[in-house]
Amino acid sequence: MSAGGFSNDGLARLHERMQGYVERGELPGLVSLVSRHGHTRADAIGSLAMGDDAPMRRDTIFRISSVTKPITAIAAMILVEENKLRLDESVDRLLLELANRRVLSRFDAELDDTVPAKRAITVRDLLTFRMGFGIVMLPPDSTPIQRAVSALALGQGPPNPQHFPPPDEWLRRLATLPLIHQPGEQWMYNTGADVLGVLIARASGQSFPDFLRDRIFEPLGMQDTGFFVPPHKQRRFATQYSTDFHTHALSFFDGPADGQWSTPPAFASGAAGLVSTADDLLAVAKLMLGAEKSQTNPVARIHRAHDARSSFEHGEARLGARGPLFRQPRLRLLHVRRHAGWRPLGFRRNFRLGRRLWHYLVLRSARGYGQHSHDAGDVDLTHAAQRQPGFPHVHVSGDRRLTRTRDPREHEYMLSSEL
Repeated sequence: MSAGGFSNDGLARLHERMQGYVERGELPGLVSLVSRHGHTRADAIGSLAMGDDAPMRRDTIFRISSVTKPITAIAAMILVEENKLRLDESVDRLLLELANRRVLSRFDAELDDTVPAKRAITVRDLLTFRMGFGIVMLPPDSTPIQRAVSALALGQGPPNPQHFPPPDEWLRRLATLPLIHQPGEQWMYNTGADVLGVLIARASGQSFPDFLRDRIFEPLGMQDTGFFVPPHKQRRFATQYSTDFHTHALSFFDGPADGQWSTPPAFASGAAGLVSTADDLLAVAKLMLGAEKSQTNPVARIHRAHDARSSFEHGEARLGARGPLFRQPRLRLLHVRRHAGWRPLGFRRNFRLGRRLWHYLVLRSARGYGQHSHDAGDVDLTHAAQRQPGFPHVHVSGDRRLTRTRDPREHEYMLSSEL
């Protein structure tokens, strides 16, 4: 058994399996990486390109395609935590182009055969790919909407970053098309992440690449992650191939020095635009697993949002969460006041922000729509939490009314406790 609890036999089997892909000609090379208990094992096999003597290295840069999507989601959640975005608010506030959507009467209908959207697209819809638009899993140009997407160069095939128009123009073109499904009703891949990238830029006041750089890549030390590879790093950039699914043969798709990622793109795709390395992606994985706990790291403030299960027993709201990730102290609000017309709906989120455990409590007013108290003293949350062991320092952020939600009676509170 090696340091970190790795099995030497297991590492040898992993190397043998990975080596097989290269020996059979399925890949020119690859990098595998395993991390456990702070110990990391990396294995670089093969070369950067077919017929090339340049060896694959641990710091080889790859096009990470759809692994871009979770990084885009992290960026969005940072803005949610900062109240610049709300999960259940309409995106119309910042993406006016997507207001008043029309929806195809059926997925293969002509573009003018539409019905009104039942509701607006929300931030949550973008994050969960339920905005009503995405890749149609049929042969290319099988339906009118597919042909229109191709004609407008909206990017529904393999990543080609240099073929996209700039963000505002891309969104304008997208907005000329109807949705394929009603918002929230069907899962459709890909497009939601690209729209999310535009939304992040407008909500933050920065370009999408700059926001990712300042708030995620630089704080986590991800020096080789971005939307293009500058000339001085291109010697570490692997060649990309596509696979013929009938013959399984590889064919050249994109090169390191004069390819799609050799210069900054006009449109930074939140769905599939990034390049990165194994170690940079390990930094993201550690963040998502809660291993990156530096209080000076602004990204570590968003550990993981989780829709916790709620249970109510005699007016009590308990934080319910599963798995070793959530083995945290339980905050039990035994003394939430039920006067002034409030009742607890329960905890909807649990996440770590550095050394603090945060709880997101939602209360609903029984007074009726438009009748709210904006005094956080109406609910004695601080007193209730401080009476419990394990929560010596509790902060209540006060009343932050949920705006643009489907139920304007709801108010939200953020409670944090020091671990």
